[in-house]
Amino acid sequence: MFTTGSRLLAVVVLIPMVLLGGCASLSPYSISEGTLERHLQDTVSDFDRQQLQSGSPLSLSLSNADITLGPDGRDVAVIDLQGQVSLNALLTKLPVDIALKVEGAPVYDSEEKAIYIRRLQLLESSIDSSLFKGDLKPVTDTVMRAVAQMLETMPVYRLDEADFTQRMFGMVPMDVRVAPGRLEFIMAD
Repeated sequence: MFTTGSRLLAVVVLIPMVLLGGCASLSPYSISEGTLERHLQDTVSDFDRQQLQSGSPLSLSLSNADITLGPDGRDVAVIDLQGQVSLNALLTKLPVDIALKVEGAPVYDSEEKAIYIRRLQLLESSIDSSLFKGDLKPVTDTVMRAVAQMLETMPVYRLDEADFTQRMFGMVPMDVRVAPGRLEFIMAD
């Protein structure tokens, strides 16, 4: 995939970054849980705005997105989401409060220069609405599939091309690894 020349170029590009950044740059570039949470909330807000502009009757808002990286030393992210899905129909808004806790693997896509959460598993879920009575499992399963599809296609983080360091990381073969409380960019094998 990458030739020896492109790897050499990557090393030549990274050396000045390390020298310019001082000792702090010797550690991997990392992204905190808080940064991922803010980026995910912004991404969902943008997605909802685009959906509504395209005429979709569904609205999605997050009131809380809590991300835990590397729980129990495992290479996963646990995402605890709370929010509301609304169906806007016939001049009425039909809200459904949702709470989902999912677990998945952070994956870096070098072409998109973005981190996605893949291979999602539902850990906990609840739906609260005055409209639903009885067994909510079919509704929960449907909402989970929709959220899983959204998370698989929507990045939880995208490199900022305006930031010199992040732009340089995007030019070389990188990967991410999970560390407690953060994701670290590392050189790909």
